[in-house]
Amino acid sequence: MSQAEEKVKEFARHTYGTWNRQNAWTNPLLIVDAEGVYFYDAKGKPYLDFSSQLMCSNLGHKNQAIIEAMIRQAEKLPYIAPGFANEASMAAVEALRSVMPEGLDKFFFSTSGTEANEAALKIVRQCKFPAYKVISRYHAYHGATIASVTFTGDTRRWFAERARCTVQGVRFAPDVYCYRCPFGLSYPGCNVQCARYLDYMIKEEGNVAAVLVEPVVGTNGRLVPPPEYYPIVRQICDENEVLLVADEVMSGWFRTGKAFALEHWGVVPDVMTTAKGCTGAYAPAGITVTNEKVARFFDEEFLVHGHTYAFHPLVMSAIPAAVAEYKKLMESGLPQRASKHLRRRLYELADRHECVGDVRGIGHFWGLELVKNRKTKEPFNVKADKFTSKELMTGKVAADAMQRGLYIAAWYDNLVIAPPLIITPEQIDEGIDILDKSLEIADRQAESTGVPASRTSDFFHQDD
Repeated sequence: MSQAEEKVKEFARHTYGTWNRQNAWTNPLLIVDAEGVYFYDAKGKPYLDFSSQLMCSNLGHKNQAIIEAMIRQAEKLPYIAPGFANEASMAAVEALRSVMPEGLDKFFFSTSGTEANEAALKIVRQCKFPAYKVISRYHAYHGATIASVTFTGDTRRWFAERARCTVQGVRFAPDVYCYRCPFGLSYPGCNVQCARYLDYMIKEEGNVAAVLVEPVVGTNGRLVPPPEYYPIVRQICDENEVLLVADEVMSGWFRTGKAFALEHWGVVPDVMTTAKGCTGAYAPAGITVTNEKVARFFDEEFLVHGHTYAFHPLVMSAIPAAVAEYKKLMESGLPQRASKHLRRRLYELADRHECVGDVRGIGHFWGLELVKNRKTKEPFNVKADKFTSKELMTGKVAADAMQRGLYIAAWYDNLVIAPPLIITPEQIDEGIDILDKSLEIADRQAESTGVPASRTSDFFHQDD
């Protein structure tokens, strides 16, 4: 065993691996470098980053403009308490106002998407008191802390509940999940019941302060709604005097083709959270932004929230540089061309592989849902399998792809295709060719039905 391998094992022995059994956290892969759309292990082997790490490295690796901005700030003022103004934070606010949806212009800065959501929920409950309930959705993921995991619909919430690490007042609504409609309906004859049902929930529950959504559901499937969905949700919230909160932590920062996903449907939330790509993932930032109506409430009310590292100048320095890089990149037209190419190649991939039940997504934000049987939609795995010792089919496919030099994030039923926005069509082809081989593992256990893969996004797909 080399000295480097010994150090990795020693590191693993003294750290907790995230979202993992600790007996599986014994020999993590050592990564020593990254550039562009690739990262490299200690042996120099390259891996094509097909998921932007955790859907955050939107600008790829080693963007010099962001690195240089952070170096300049580190040399000038690496930290000052949040009770002071600093030039980096002022520049960040100015840059953000140039890309934010109109009307969202009062900011709080933290260090993660989880913290951004915590801030949003405190703000919502304080300004809507005595209303306190928040409606989320079953396929949501909003963070890992006590409050944010309570608002999470997936299996990670189950374990927090067992440990009594949750807050009160959360209700879950049906998802906008056309491939597996919770109402057993089909678009467009469904009348978008998944949106309209929110009105029934709000009226029956009472004391509802907010509806919390991921505009395009992230980890849990890249669920893209039909065009009527968010306008209906916005109208329902307005009629019931309920705030609409949009979690754009994963779907923001041009991941879907626009700065923020809700812009595809012409809807502006009352509160928005974002993180991940706001610095290109070069520094840990979380952003909570509100409209004027919410902001005015706190003119005379005490905002009971804050962090030591809020408005951290070193973190803030990355935001204006990232915003400028996004604008330059989008003006080049590369992301638009690449996203159309990615869509076409994923559809071709689904046509070749019986294991692909549904292809859905938008921009650089796609999912392949794997199934045993396309006709019945029987899955290989279900939610409850995620935190058991059962080997997941998506995990097998992702592990094989990794061996072949392709990094792709996997959840219990879907693969996350979310490459950096700087990826070229040729690099997309490189990734698709590897995935083409790895999907054969699932094909061997899939049943032949003669039914084509679904393309639910095609019912209402926006131009990328």
